[in-house]
Amino acid sequence: MSFIEDIKKRAKSEIKTIVLPEANDIRVLEATDKIGKEGFAHIILIGNENEIKTKANANNIDISKAKIVDPQKSEKYQEYVEKFYELRKEKGMTLEDAKQKILDPVFFGMMMVKNEDADGLVSGAAHSTADTLRPALQILKTLPGTKLVSAFFLMVVPDCEYGENGIFVFSDCGLNANPDAESLSEIAKASAESFEKLVGKEAKIGMLSYSSYGSAKSESTEKVIEATRIIKEKYPELKVDGELQLDAAIVPEIGKSKAPNSSVAGYCNTLIFPDLNAGNIGYKLTQRLGKAEAYGPLCQGIAKPVNDLSRGCSSDDIVGVVAITAVQGQ
Repeated sequence: MSFIEDIKKRAKSEIKTIVLPEANDIRVLEATDKIGKEGFAHIILIGNENEIKTKANANNIDISKAKIVDPQKSEKYQEYVEKFYELRKEKGMTLEDAKQKILDPVFFGMMMVKNEDADGLVSGAAHSTADTLRPALQILKTLPGTKLVSAFFLMVVPDCEYGENGIFVFSDCGLNANPDAESLSEIAKASAESFEKLVGKEAKIGMLSYSSYGSAKSESTEKVIEATRIIKEKYPELKVDGELQLDAAIVPEIGKSKAPNSSVAGYCNTLIFPDLNAGNIGYKLTQRLGKAEAYGPLCQGIAKPVNDLSRGCSSDDIVGVVAITAVQGQ
């Protein structure tokens, strides 16, 4: 069974309701059709019911198993407006501003999740990461004790003996541009938890750099060294090492050569990139040249399951992210 099929099976064990606020995007409608046929989640589409059904029918897409909610006609609209106003009034939000914001499908969807009328939300096919995460942070807030929200990709590389049989978490590949050492350590901790929740195996964390164990020295390598020191001190239960070059992190013979005393070098399945440049380039290279499945950017640190999509995503990518979001909500 493939990784994503296993995730779908897990999702079916406790069906969750996921909001898709970009119902005017044909890929979202195609994904809704597929999810309806596979039956691993209940879907709520946000928007004008007539427009959504017309578009679906014109493209022979079956969305009959999804619920469609129009913010302008919803009986929950006024309740959501008042709750959103209470959440944001100290930040200068007026009641009129709240009325306008809650008409936006992403904001309305976030209020559904906040109000426990849905279990999670997936957006980003037609929105930037900022336009997905800003309402998430304004409405849902962060998990208690969380210092940093970050984004990761779950990578499934075919015919790959590295990582967890080709399964990796790559982080942060979507949100934090240039995290400092403290932030990198928090990203690593959250990524290990995400790996173990979704993959069901122990995380082995590689703190990546262009240097292994001091083979080069610069401000950027020192940051990774300091991040590794912090995470080992704060979370001694985690299996982590750095700084490691990519090959030393995932190839056993090279890990043994470059970091002979490391407990994880050569066997890492959770890869922490030093900055967003490296992370974003790394996941796209793996996806395009390695023909890997790339699910994300998936979010960690938000109080409820909310996940972003790449604007270049396919309908199958959306299906996979919805399944992952459903499992996160269990």
